[in-house]
Amino acid sequence: MIDKKIKIRVEKLRKTIDDYRYRYHVLDDPTVTDVVYDSLMEELRKLEKQYPELQTPDSPSQRVGGKPLDKFHKVKHRLRQWSLNDAFSLGELKDWEERNEKILAKQVSREEYKSLKKELKNYTVELKIDGLKIILEYEKGLLVQGVTRGDGIIGEDVTENIKTIQSIPLKLNQSLTLTTVGECWLSASELKRLNRERKAQGEPELANSRNAAAGSIRQLNPKIAASRKLDSFIYDLNWLEEGQVIQGKEVIFPPQQNEELKFLTELGFKVNQEFKICQGLNDVQKMYEEWQDKRNNQEYGIDGLVLKINSKKIQDILGYTGKSPRFSIAYKFPTEKTTSVIKDIKLQVGRTGVLTPVAVLEPVSIAGSVVARATLHNEGEIKRKDIRIGDTVVIHKAGDVIPEVIESIKKMRTGEENIWRMPKKCPMCEGEVKREKILDSKKGTSAAYYCDNENCLAIEKEKLRHFVAKKGFNIDGLGHKIIEALMEEGLIFSAVDIFRLKEEDLLPLERFADKSAKNLVEAIEKSKIVAINNFLFALGIRHLGEESAELIVKEIFTKQSPLFFKKYQLKRISTPEEVAEYFQKIKKEDLLNIHGLGERMAESVWHWFNSEQNIKTLKELTRLGVKFTADSVAIRDEEDSNQLKLKDKTFVLTGKLPNLTRDEAKKLIKENGGKVLSAISKNVDYLLTGSKAGSKFTKAQQLNVLIISEEEFRELLKK
Repeated sequence: MIDKKIKIRVEKLRKTIDDYRYRYHVLDDPTVTDVVYDSLMEELRKLEKQYPELQTPDSPSQRVGGKPLDKFHKVKHRLRQWSLNDAFSLGELKDWEERNEKILAKQVSREEYKSLKKELKNYTVELKIDGLKIILEYEKGLLVQGVTRGDGIIGEDVTENIKTIQSIPLKLNQSLTLTTVGECWLSASELKRLNRERKAQGEPELANSRNAAAGSIRQLNPKIAASRKLDSFIYDLNWLEEGQVIQGKEVIFPPQQNEELKFLTELGFKVNQEFKICQGLNDVQKMYEEWQDKRNNQEYGIDGLVLKINSKKIQDILGYTGKSPRFSIAYKFPTEKTTSVIKDIKLQVGRTGVLTPVAVLEPVSIAGSVVARATLHNEGEIKRKDIRIGDTVVIHKAGDVIPEVIESIKKMRTGEENIWRMPKKCPMCEGEVKREKILDSKKGTSAAYYCDNENCLAIEKEKLRHFVAKKGFNIDGLGHKIIEALMEEGLIFSAVDIFRLKEEDLLPLERFADKSAKNLVEAIEKSKIVAINNFLFALGIRHLGEESAELIVKEIFTKQSPLFFKKYQLKRISTPEEVAEYFQKIKKEDLLNIHGLGERMAESVWHWFNSEQNIKTLKELTRLGVKFTADSVAIRDEEDSNQLKLKDKTFVLTGKLPNLTRDEAKKLIKENGGKVLSAISKNVDYLLTGSKAGSKFTKAQQLNVLIISEEEFRELLKK
């Protein structure tokens, strides 16, 4: 038995150390010296080593307790992690605001629109921290997982490194189960210290604090991550388990964005307090101009502002596009600029045949990397900016990522510069170059040109690279150079040719031996079982990206889809040919009505699946054995769907159920054809309630909504 005094001492040490940590790393208000803090921490470590049973996951000693890892494991996010669209001018913000007005007007009644319109232009504006996005999972107040954003669906588990960040609480001030999102960053002074050490050791210096933060959080040894002294700001309550009760009150999701930031602060997170409520874009612009001057004097990097419509109700109504929230946008500061000379302008051929002019530059360093090429977008942009071969030009990184030529310095001209014009023939295949037509004939043509030769090798090469990419069929070993080699040998020309490859086809090639040939053929065979969203992405349909493919799967191919149940009566999807058959039935207007798909994207999808050549390709892929993973298309036979116990019934949950968790109950409801809503209204069929029910119980009584227990819920499933 451990002496009671020892237990009390350990608990006191933990509480005191955590209080000092919070004051130092979150409030920036230290109350003791480092010597005192280190002394208390050393005593705690000794006691926990002497009495291992007293060690807990939330103990301050566990911040650097993890052993070095062999690799980072992949983790699927509870909710998709979106990226923001960028604006670089007040005019672009006004366009965004006008789009939101139009969408809101379409989504609600005229009366509701009048009441919501004032709130639509009420923004919470936060500083956009230049760091690494992190997603934190807490269960009953304890940190259980820290994950990187990854591709928005799958991230990497970096929990042990997250624990080394002193400003991130291992235990919240309230025992809640939730997910938060924030930014991990490295201070300017810490970056200087690291670079001094690296220079002394003959190692290359880190280019910027963002890269340094990303590299630090991905160290396999947590002790190295701890030595980097990372920091954090948390800015989003991503998910909150419903029905949680603290001190007799149900904890609800904050109805306003500024209240959410306050709630996160109360939980013990470090929240950047420089946010502001702005009434309209004029207020936003004032804050933008103020911080454009102040940003370089901060320890953390700031690359713009983030605008969020303050009302969560409006946020929910506006929702998301295929890749970004409509209710939020990043207002980016002007990026780092530099000058260079355009040596030449070359055309880049994309997978859809679109020709993009690219400037070949005298190499120059910008934002921590060397740039030798920059986009010129299209011929219209070149003419508008009057950019010529031989010009001295100003370049920047659009969104700090893509190098872009923004203007020419005409005073530097010598008269030897050459005007560039779009050639009449494709530089890769000599095919005819034409102006791209927008599918909706009312809109005429776009600014883009494309190669009209369907057999252009450059187009086919880009299509194949897209098809086998990680977000598509993910064929291991089929990289860019291998694709080029196979095309040069005449072994592949289109996607279907990939699935015809045999070991004997590969062995004569320079790059292949017995083992590598066998491995590639096995990887191709393995890739034939593919998730339907990855399959749709791989097809390379114009305007259809990764997020849009998932949206189509959700809206068309899942059992909850009204298109599936009520209109087209599709029975089962398991092959590309069946996808083709289904799309042949779908009317264009139904695609146009999918919220978040977008008009041009819907038009493009409809036209792609109504092409005889594309239908032929899908049939051939089916013949070669391509089919979908069972869990990627959640569809039931029509006969099965009619037997669903809770078909078309709506539920709201409140309180703690005796035997089921919230997630388990929701899963049962959805599997049996029902829907789960978050708020009580007269249109709800059932309120499923447990102990410590909150305000939803009272409201359900007032609206005469049927209130049932877990036992009664189970009876519904038996009927």
